[in-house]
Amino acid sequence: MTSALEIAANAVMAVSIVLAGRNSLHSWWLGIIGCAMFGALFYSVNLYADVALQLFFIITCIIGWLQWRRGAGGAPLPIARARFGALAWMVGIGALATAGYGLMLQAYTNAYAPFIDSGVLMFSVVAQLLLMGRRVDTWPFWLLVNSISVPLYASRGLHLTAVLYAGYWVNALLSWFFWRRQMRAQPAV
Repeated sequence: MTSALEIAANAVMAVSIVLAGRNSLHSWWLGIIGCAMFGALFYSVNLYADVALQLFFIITCIIGWLQWRRGAGGAPLPIARARFGALAWMVGIGALATAGYGLMLQAYTNAYAPFIDSGVLMFSVVAQLLLMGRRVDTWPFWLLVNSISVPLYASRGLHLTAVLYAGYWVNALLSWFFWRRQMRAQPAV
């Protein structure tokens, strides 16, 4: 059964994520509210890596909000590509951290699907760091995370959340194209 908390968390996060895809500063403060609600929701269904992720998101929403407002030298932060080497390191560290955190959750908690849940955590961290820096490469990572999240959340009875994450997958795909177009249209620095 869908709870009032699940409905409210999804409503707030849906607006936040759509605004992020539209490159709007307002996505950050809405993200803080939505992440706090999702933290409580995921705790209630033993998805502890997702609880940790929501705490990380709250902190990075504050930082991202400040970074997007201030940018580089006071100007708005431009959309850019991440360097290939940085992406390779992020993927490698994300994979190792997924395995390590999954092992820890498996050994010390009653976590459901500890490795899958850890994969959502670690690659959401990668995607969020790229989003904070306004890197267009954030969107393929969000596609990956959302692809994993949909069946995970459905398996825990969070059907509304699973449906919304399927919508977030579509949003990530559209946002990737939108950001690429905006990046090309930016004046050269």
